[in-house]
Parts: sequence; C-alpha cells; structure tokens
Amino acid sequence: MCAMICEMCGKEVPVTKPMMVEGTKLNLCQNCAKFGDEYKQTNSPSGSSAAPVSKTVIDERLQRRERRMQTKDIYSTTTRELIDDYGPTIRKARESKGMDLDEFAKSIFERRSILARIEANELVPDDKMIAKLEKALNIILKEDVQSGGAVGKGNQKSDGMTLSNFIKKE
Repeated sequence: MCAMICEMCGKEVPVTKPMMVEGTKLNLCQNCAKFGDEYKQTNSPSGSSAAPVSKTVIDERLQRRERRMQTKDIYSTTTRELIDDYGPTIRKARESKGMDLDEFAKSIFERRSILARIEANELVPDDKMIAKLEKALNIILKEDVQSGGAVGKGNQKSDGMTLSNFIKKE
C-alpha cells in the first residue's frame, strides 16, 4: 500500500481527503482537513466551480460580438439630426393638444421663455430636451441623415477637385 502526502503539512498518511482551502483544492490528512471546507465535485470538464452558462446566453453574447466585429463604412454613415422646422412642429403639436405655452411649460417642468425661444427657432434644444418634447407631444423631431461619401451623385461628373487633379500624368 502506498502512502499519500498531505499537501498542507507534508506528512505521509495512508488516506488524504480533497478539501477547499482559500479557493484551492488540496489533498489533506485528517488533522489538516479541519482547516478547509468540503470539496464539491462539478460536472464541468474545465474543473471550474462556476455555474454552467445557458445556451441562450452564449448565443446572445455571440450575436453581440458579431455585431461589434462587423466592418463599418466610415464614408457612408447615417446619423440622427434635428429636423429643420422643429419650432413650428413643436408649436403645432402643442396647440393640437389644446395647451398654451404656460400650461405646457409647467407640464414638462421647463421655463416658458426657453420653450418660446425653441418654438421660434431661436434656440436649438439639446438631446435631453428633444427627448422630453418628443415624449410629451408624441412627435418625432429627429430624422436620419446620410452623410459622407458621394451620396446621390451616381455617375454625374463632379465640378470640384478630384484625385486626378493631384496625379502627375506622364
């Protein structure tokens, strides 16, 4: 019969017991076993004691990674920008709800003077204000705008500078 060595005290003992000591699995003798906790075997092949991750969680993570890893066309981007006639749009929506400027200002906890300037197109609202106005009036104040690249030009000749203006022709 071969003797086993306790991984804590180093004694040769006939039997060791697997125990967890400060997050590490050690084979301990009877005397040293009191310093550890009972080791619970897991079914995971890696030997980690972490709970198994469900298939749907893995699929979601893979989909997010796939979206993150996709290449983006930096020359043709779509952004959301404030519409040009935001003031009259806000005024019409407010009046269609039957509210005057004072009532509306109180209902969304904003100053009347700020809203009056926004409705007159004198003040451009920030994103937080735009979201508040869209929600309160049930309107859309931002639109998708295509930017960059030669959008909508097709095969038409450009009157501006091109790369051929900079290339030396021999």
